[in-house]
Amino acid sequence: MATNWKAKLHEIIYEADTPEGKLFDVILLILILASILLVMLESVSEFASKYGTFLYVSEWLITILFTIEYFARIVSIKKPSKYIFSFYGIIDLISTIPMYLSFFFVGTQSLIAFRALRLMRIFRVLKLGRYIGESNNIMRALNASKIKIGVFIMFILILCTILGSIMYLVESEQDSGFTSIPRSIYWAIVTLTTVGYGDIAPYTALGQFIASIIMILGYGIIAVPTGIVTAEMATLDKVDLNTQSCPNCAAEKHRNDAEYCYNCGESLHPEETD
Repeated sequence: MATNWKAKLHEIIYEADTPEGKLFDVILLILILASILLVMLESVSEFASKYGTFLYVSEWLITILFTIEYFARIVSIKKPSKYIFSFYGIIDLISTIPMYLSFFFVGTQSLIAFRALRLMRIFRVLKLGRYIGESNNIMRALNASKIKIGVFIMFILILCTILGSIMYLVESEQDSGFTSIPRSIYWAIVTLTTVGYGDIAPYTALGQFIASIIMILGYGIIAVPTGIVTAEMATLDKVDLNTQSCPNCAAEKHRNDAEYCYNCGESLHPEETD
């Protein structure tokens, strides 16, 4: 029984639970970090003028390696479009093509900074089963509580509009920066969120009193979304997931005991073929 090279390539590239897959992802992350560092150094004129050739050659070398990796991901999956149009597939393409575009458009190599988005693959390397389950629970909790959070945000916007309008009436006669209702609403949002830029500040005693109340309200309001999501998480069942990727459709987040893909029904462990 000869090893199916596509299945082996898929296991190395897509899986982070195997030694080979983990090593591949670690090397990939090192290359991504190196590429980002090169772009940062290239933006320093003194460094670029002295080591310009080294930076250029190094960036092309990394780009070629990323290109090989991109096409390897395509050929190792039965349905390439599933990867090409996936989130990571689009990010991989966007982070690879800038150097090629630099042949036709000046300055596009700066778009290589998009490679920072590929660092999200670090979660595939570091996450253990329990962390995968927890991250999945957080996403489910956020999705389940989005209506409540939306209503809460709407309430905050209405509250800021009311408070901003009140502050405009109180402070409009003063030279304190409350020159319009929209500007006063901006101040209310900054104050309620406890950011406090300080570019606008009330001068009158009444205005300062209202501002004090808004600041105190801000501390209590910030905790509300956290409480909503936490309450939702408490009601969710934890599911033990892994980094297993379907060799047919590239679907991820399978249960540890799963034998078949929940999305397409293909076997997650295809047998070796001649």
